[in-house]
Amino acid sequence: MKLTEKMSYLQGLISGLDIDSSTKEGKVILQMAEVMEEMVLYVDDLQSQVDELTELCDALDEDLGSVEDVLCEDDDDDYKCMNCGEQDECDEDEDEEDDEDEDYGFDEDDDELYEVTCPSCGDTILLDEGMIEEGTIHCPNCNELLEFDYDGLTIEDFEGNEEDEKSDDKK
Repeated sequence: MKLTEKMSYLQGLISGLDIDSSTKEGKVILQMAEVMEEMVLYVDDLQSQVDELTELCDALDEDLGSVEDVLCEDDDDDYKCMNCGEQDECDEDEDEEDDEDEDYGFDEDDDELYEVTCPSCGDTILLDEGMIEEGTIHCPNCNELLEFDYDGLTIEDFEGNEEDEKSDDKK
């Protein structure tokens, strides 16, 4: 039995009781029945939306699977070893970790990362030199504008910070 059918049955039972709406108890019972009826309609509507979204997700999953199949077929045909250029598998022994770095264009030697703490929210942000050279960046957490001005700084200022860090490490 569906929820709407159960609610209809319950309303029939309440009507059959001939509840006096002038008493406090009668008013409460009748008001509860009205609220429950609205809730049943709302839940029924939500269930319809969930069913519709489930069908949509299933269709999207099938479409994505088709796209993946097409892309994987193309990858298999176009695979060439980055070291030797052979079409099929390569005999050269490679470190898998290096392959992953190359796939994503990440090289540990590219840029030095700097850790900046937002003064407003305390969030720690990692920045590379290019981001700092732009002069400003919005904090991804609180959207506070962070400004970087190191025009007046000399190399001694940076070396002084490095020496302070080394002495802190020794303690």
